[in-house]
Amino acid sequence: MAGINNKVKSTNDIELKDRLVAINRVTKVTKGGRTFSFAAIVVVGNEDGIVGWGLGKAGEVTTAIAKGVEAAKKNLIKVPVLKGTIPHEQLARFGGSEVFIKPASPGTGVKAGGAMRAVLESVGVTDVLAKSKGSSNPHNLVKATIEALGELRDAYTVAQNRGVSMAKVFKG
Repeated sequence: MAGINNKVKSTNDIELKDRLVAINRVTKVTKGGRTFSFAAIVVVGNEDGIVGWGLGKAGEVTTAIAKGVEAAKKNLIKVPVLKGTIPHEQLARFGGSEVFIKPASPGTGVKAGGAMRAVLESVGVTDVLAKSKGSSNPHNLVKATIEALGELRDAYTVAQNRGVSMAKVFKG
């Protein structure tokens, strides 16, 4: 389950940038020959804590990408980004993919590969260490990374959920 309750309600006032993660050409063999179609997985984000992913399928690449962007705008989540990194370590799985993300000190950069890098850069993280284990399927990697980001909580949210002060959260 991606996130505790961090769905973004409205996308009207958000400037979103889209990144193409992968394009898959699919062939359907019929009596009349081969029919090609395309599936595009797209990540959108405002590089300030909001990110979403979408899958678009169409007969042409550009149409598939456009459909993916529209689908991504429908499932945006809010992620806590503190000083360019994430608040704590997080592990998440989706299908055969498992991702581990860890905060990093300023100047480290985004140490992540492929599909994970696209998601982390779209959310606005500038310093993070990430590792993917298991399947490198871009669809599952994107979904696992979004799930991991959705489970992140900052100290303020933890204090609010527990009904205690910020000082008490850090005492233990």
